[in-house]
Amino acid sequence: MKLPVGARLLGVGAAVPAAVITNADLEKLVDTSDEWITSRTGIKQRRIVTDETASGLAIEAAADAIGFAGIDPHVIDLIIVATSTPDFLYPSTACLVQADLGATNAVAFDLEAACTGIIYALAVAQQFIGSGTFKTALVVGVDIHSRFLNWQDRNTCILFGDGAGAFILQATEAANNEILGMYLRSDGTGAHLLKIPNIGTNYPHPGKDLPEKQSGVVHMNGRPIYEFAVKALPEAVITTAAQAGIAIEDIDYLIPHQANIRIINAAADRLGMDKKKIISNVDEVGNTSAASIPLALWQALKQNEMKLPAVCALVGFGAGLTWGAAIIRWMAKDKRT
Repeated sequence: MKLPVGARLLGVGAAVPAAVITNADLEKLVDTSDEWITSRTGIKQRRIVTDETASGLAIEAAADAIGFAGIDPHVIDLIIVATSTPDFLYPSTACLVQADLGATNAVAFDLEAACTGIIYALAVAQQFIGSGTFKTALVVGVDIHSRFLNWQDRNTCILFGDGAGAFILQATEAANNEILGMYLRSDGTGAHLLKIPNIGTNYPHPGKDLPEKQSGVVHMNGRPIYEFAVKALPEAVITTAAQAGIAIEDIDYLIPHQANIRIINAAADRLGMDKKKIISNVDEVGNTSAASIPLALWQALKQNEMKLPAVCALVGFGAGLTWGAAIIRWMAKDKRT
């Protein structure tokens, strides 16, 4: 996607709920153990909402990214929120974010591409900036899957955590473009493998019985999803790196969707990538869906785990099926420090 106007990355932000659910806590709910969960997923704990909302977490992450970038909310003219678990079918979460931030000059809308949503949202924002339509964009990924889980299903309830992550992008001369490549894919024939039924027009009329097999919780066929992910992740990185004109060896950090450490490690092996280049916090927050990539980047920066400037491969995969990647050059430093 070559554009006449480039985009630079000014900031990143994050927000997580206060409550922590450990593997030991889950042992009291389902037939599982810390060893079983850790060995299969790498997850030790996750954050779960109590009184928090998707819009509230999105607002907090957005405000954090704005502070990192050192900009005024009034300069933002585009807000995209990627979420599969909004507070409402409408109004959009993006409009709630816009109102709270006082970003009165911004166009605001939601986008849904499951765990790949943040990559899709970055691509849309890049296109709007590249066309000259908008100059400064706020992109947020937020999900609260804890409210859509069957807490008796050990195959799904152990995986997901809640959280939000955000990026600030701004137009720049093409020569200074910090988004080096972008790649998006979808395969709807795999839609049945990972879903939350009975949301929207498919939801039964009030008063009708709700069949258990169609209940409004996460349904996942784990093995095919695993097989899809370990192929999609390296494919996306290889294709995007080629588009950016760089070799895999030129990537300083791989920042993947934090679904499962076995998926991440298997994909890194296929890429021939040193594990030291992987940025992961799945052990601390679990799978936060659309929030996971900015949340992992944010934490790595906060803990000084990244040497800047850095070429980073952001790569997502999820329900739809959807997958995609962005090769970026991260140079931004927190303006508050």
